[in-house]
Amino acid sequence: MTEVKVLGTGCANCRATVQRVEQVAQELGVPITLQKVEAIEDIMAYGILATPGVVIDGKVVHSGGVPSKEKISGWFAPGAESAADPVPAPTCCGCGGRK
Repeated sequence: MTEVKVLGTGCANCRATVQRVEQVAQELGVPITLQKVEAIEDIMAYGILATPGVVIDGKVVHSGGVPSKEKISGWFAPGAESAADPVPAPTCCGCGGRK
């Protein structure tokens, strides 16, 4: 089962991301466990600078804006670990987003 976390404080884009991920997984018949991570401290631990963020099996694959259905489908495709574009760590000052 694929573990999915949607990182965000509950804004409209975060809610839309949760719905879209659930919809695409259901359409593809991919079993997922979905967790919403809303505590800012927990979100910051992933080093993303924009929400919503998406984490698939412990790997950040998206940050900022609602991902397209096509992008989400790619995360669930066979061999998706190599297909997912990892989100680079922030490089603004070297803090990794943990000020």
